Amino acid sequence: MNIKNKIKITVNGKQMQIIPKFTLKSLITKLKMPLNKIAIELNKKIIDKNRISKIQLKKGDKIEIVHFIGGG
Repeated sequence: MNIKNKIKITVNGKQMQIIPKFTLKSLITKLKMPLNKIAIELNKKIIDKNRISKIQLKKGDKIEIVHFIGGG
């Protein structure tokens, strides 16, 4: 796909280009993050992980993903 057709989003402070209609679930899959060990914030709102396949990302969206690591 031509770079002109891509949109810019910000993920954990870094700009990224994606195709239009890219879903939040597609982003998590692309980043190879385990869904059961992360929390997702989209434009300063916590996202219910049951809805991520329905959320299409838009130009300028800001996503913060926190990855939980066990320890003791």
